[in-house]
Amino acid sequence: MAQFKVLIVGAGPGGYVAAIRAAQLGFETAIVERAELGGVCLNWGCIPTKTLLRSAELFRQTQASSSFGVVLDGAVRFDIRAAVANSREVAGRLNRGVRGLLKKHGVQVLTGQASLQGRGRVTIEGSDGVREVSADHIVLATGARPRELPGFKPDGERIWTAREAMTPQALPASLTVIGAGAIGVEFASFYAALGVEVTLLEAAERIMPQEDEEIAAHLHARLAEQGIDIRVGARAGAPEVTASGVRMSIDAAGERFDHHSEKVIVAAGIVGNVEDLGLENTAVLVENRHIVVDRWSATGEPGVYAIGDVAGPPWLAHKASHEGVACIERIAGLADAHALDPEAVPNCTYCHPQVASVGLTEALARERGHAVTVGRFSFVGNGKALALGDSQGLVKTVMDAHSGELLGAHLIGPDVTELVGTYALGRTLETTELEIMRTVFPHPTLSEILHESVLSAYNRSVNC
Repeated sequence: MAQFKVLIVGAGPGGYVAAIRAAQLGFETAIVERAELGGVCLNWGCIPTKTLLRSAELFRQTQASSSFGVVLDGAVRFDIRAAVANSREVAGRLNRGVRGLLKKHGVQVLTGQASLQGRGRVTIEGSDGVREVSADHIVLATGARPRELPGFKPDGERIWTAREAMTPQALPASLTVIGAGAIGVEFASFYAALGVEVTLLEAAERIMPQEDEEIAAHLHARLAEQGIDIRVGARAGAPEVTASGVRMSIDAAGERFDHHSEKVIVAAGIVGNVEDLGLENTAVLVENRHIVVDRWSATGEPGVYAIGDVAGPPWLAHKASHEGVACIERIAGLADAHALDPEAVPNCTYCHPQVASVGLTEALARERGHAVTVGRFSFVGNGKALALGDSQGLVKTVMDAHSGELLGAHLIGPDVTELVGTYALGRTLETTELEIMRTVFPHPTLSEILHESVLSAYNRSVNC
């Protein structure tokens, strides 16, 4: 029976990063994966969807190119098959990259379904049979999958999950997206940009309920301008799948109506992959379809840990990677090992316009008893945004009125997913408004708006 110091179960962005860090620290390390290296994020989530959204962005830009002096003679059309093929090629390249990294660091890759047997023993069932290994430390990084709604069982034809939504062979004429979180609005934005008639349903009273209310309202307005029919407080009745699509009854904010679309995407959250792991042989506790862990990712079973989506929100790849590193460094006993602060994790949504945030919303800051100072600055006052022809959006900063601490930052507009990292670094450094106001931001850049938002909170902005 093979013996390892560290065994990682799941090779997504949490698992493979944890495995590499363990190998760097000199541990004999193996990783078990039943599907594809890189996990859902790399193969069927973060990377391929962003590649598709880039295709939609280029298509959108060509439609407005004449205002920049770029005249395209003849009709511009979108080739969905070529866009999908490009996204799959990018995912494949990164998949091969992960394999190469694991090999470079001496991590042994085991293919199959892992099942914990207790006391550090794990069986792995693969195409070549069942083998048993043991490890001093086992890290579960099995990720999550889309939550199924009653009656809306995905069939791959009319009712899609994200996987089918990113590999269509043709564009549907109409599409209903159930769920207006990050995944839902990204798909709604993508398909609407290509001319598909999109309806977006959200059970909560507003879209993007995890984001600051002001930013969510701004996004709602922008998506509606793009022709997306948004219904909040919405409940869909049992669907009827027909030869031409899906028919359902919708109750939205007290209004009841019949609705039909060619395709339906279910994007109503995710649940952790906790099944078939042999957890019943351990003291690992599962609540709400996620594994219960402490701040260091330790479960109730000695020597067993869980990171990433399977361990609960925020369900983000970069959160999983950092949890993996922190978990391994804690196992190694490093003096500077640090537990992840979930409120320091940036959120990014790559719809058009982009949305990003880090830290507390204004409402949550007030709920926790903070007296707050709030700064706002619109992209319309930013020269680079005007030059790009994309000046709708704003940056909102929330600071403690007494200490000046940066409590949260909330952004909507061009490339804000690239900008939010500056505020994330600021929170890590325990930045106050004074440090931000005294920082020299380069001109002309979109980053100047980060500066202006804080200045505006103290009536010191000179560009509004």
